[in-house]
Amino acid sequence: MKKFFAIALSCLLVVGMFAGCGNSAAEETTVAAVETTAAAEATAAAAETTAATEAAETAAEVSTIEDGVLIMATNAAFPPYEMVADDGSIEGIDAEVAGAIAEKLGLKLEIDDMDFDAALLAVQQGKADIVMAGVSVTEDRLMVMNFSDTYATGIQSVIVKEGSDVTMDNLGEKMIGTQRGTTGYIYASGDYGEDHVTAYDNGASAVQALMNGQVDCVIIDNAPAQEFVAANSGLTLLDGAWVEEEYAIGLNKDNAGLLEAVNQALAELIADGTVQSIVDKYISAE
Repeated sequence: MKKFFAIALSCLLVVGMFAGCGNSAAEETTVAAVETTAAAEATAAAAETTAATEAAETAAEVSTIEDGVLIMATNAAFPPYEMVADDGSIEGIDAEVAGAIAEKLGLKLEIDDMDFDAALLAVQQGKADIVMAGVSVTEDRLMVMNFSDTYATGIQSVIVKEGSDVTMDNLGEKMIGTQRGTTGYIYASGDYGEDHVTAYDNGASAVQALMNGQVDCVIIDNAPAQEFVAANSGLTLLDGAWVEEEYAIGLNKDNAGLLEAVNQALAELIADGTVQSIVDKYISAE
């Protein structure tokens, strides 16, 4: 009987030892997991703090018309780059890219809607920090403002009525409608003469003139051209591109610091795929 109790006691001690070891290992694993999670959270928090600090430092270094604010001039009649949403706000590719840049710089974005010509002048006259409205870089514009690196490619297309005899080859014989102040107007009037081109305040007015028979075609960027054709039956696009050009952000000639900061932010947004995701949101690959 004593031998039996001794053996039983030994077994209980052995089981207890294994049970004790098992609990210890579990506790150590749990502690390690908690420590790892805590470390990850601390790292993420530190990264957020660093990003916020850098943004604040950048905002302090960048000179804008109004402290803490990035004022963007645009012409919100150029879908899908900028247009007025149902709630009255400005949306589109340029609006979102500008918002991402402002966030990078630690600034609040403010968008002012106006005629295209006025938007270009707003930057030159120091009434806006940047202009984004599907703005192409030209030699004349480079004389009066700075431009950021390119963020999108634009194609000038020709809208005509279905069944029209207008072709890419006989445009010089037709009456062309364009938006005032755009490269479409500049190139068309330069190639075919001002007597063959009528300028309108916006693309919608030019398209309406086409539908009314006041002009034979409209030259405008491909993205808004497709929007206008989709929204108005009886219109179509000529095959091919009339002109290809690059879009950039216009800035005042005297603010080299802001130009550098915008280019840095833009480079980061292009590298991490933000700009492409914004473009894809409004323009399908098809």
